[in-house]
Amino acid sequence: MENFIFPDLYCPFPSQINRYANLLESNAIEWLIQFNLLANESSYKRFCKSNFFLLVAGAYPFCPIEELNIANDLFSWLFIWDDQCDMSDLGEKPEVLAAIQQRFIEILKGDEPTRNDISLSYALADLRKRMLKTASTEWFSHFINSFQGYFDGCVQEAANRAQGITPDIESYIKTRSLSSAGDMTVELIEFCNHLTIPDVLRKHEIVQKLKQRTINILAWCNDIFSVPREMASNDVHNLVIVLHRQQQIPLDIAMQRAADIHNQEVKSMMNLELSLPSFGEELDAELAAYILGMRSWIRGNLDWYFKSERYQTQEKLDLVTS
Repeated sequence: MENFIFPDLYCPFPSQINRYANLLESNAIEWLIQFNLLANESSYKRFCKSNFFLLVAGAYPFCPIEELNIANDLFSWLFIWDDQCDMSDLGEKPEVLAAIQQRFIEILKGDEPTRNDISLSYALADLRKRMLKTASTEWFSHFINSFQGYFDGCVQEAANRAQGITPDIESYIKTRSLSSAGDMTVELIEFCNHLTIPDVLRKHEIVQKLKQRTINILAWCNDIFSVPREMASNDVHNLVIVLHRQQQIPLDIAMQRAADIHNQEVKSMMNLELSLPSFGEELDAELAAYILGMRSWIRGNLDWYFKSERYQTQEKLDLVTS
């Protein structure tokens, strides 16, 4: 796998970077240290090599600094938790995982952390407080729902690992749509870019399809670049690995098929954009900015994989207990 050549991924959207990018890394490290989320030298080095700040700066190129710092801290939190779900014993304990994540949801809904809570809960409470300074309660409700979906996906993956299940392609796509945190990613576009997406847009069939296409594109891109790490850890939750096993095809062909699926999804998304009706001048402007945010995420996500060493790390992690 070390010499595996990754296929080209279709992405016609321009690369952009937020003008505050140079401030993000040090700000994030300071925040993580404040909440004791970089517990040792190993976790600190792993975080720095991942360059999460470049992902956030590329994904939200138009975001003001205050919201950008919040997004950066949120994704730092998510990646730390995601590693716990994938690379510690917690990833095979769905009941324990569900209980911890239920507490996270309670924190997001307003419960104050207690001395019985872990550091991640205190950090999440801080994010909630900062987000609600500018976010509407209606939007934050959507955001919590997206968090719940992500947690549900993590539990399903843990259940699969515990039972030794390799999901079929249909089951995998459904679970991956949740566990990728893609829904949360798209929800955050509204917060970061100071948009107001009313229900007439949010519930429109084509807008929902555009959102789902974006979630899929982000997930398939991640799956392609994370194949080496997931194979090394015997994790089957990856589009390439599912195709490889279910269709009994060589890994390089499975990789190319995953790339073809990704590329077709990008083209489908662009075709969908052309079919959007007009909602009036004001709503059309909001929707155009929202779709631009989706495109920025797709481009920024792809660019980040060439600047990050996150998926070169295969070490087993200790379970977070404090």
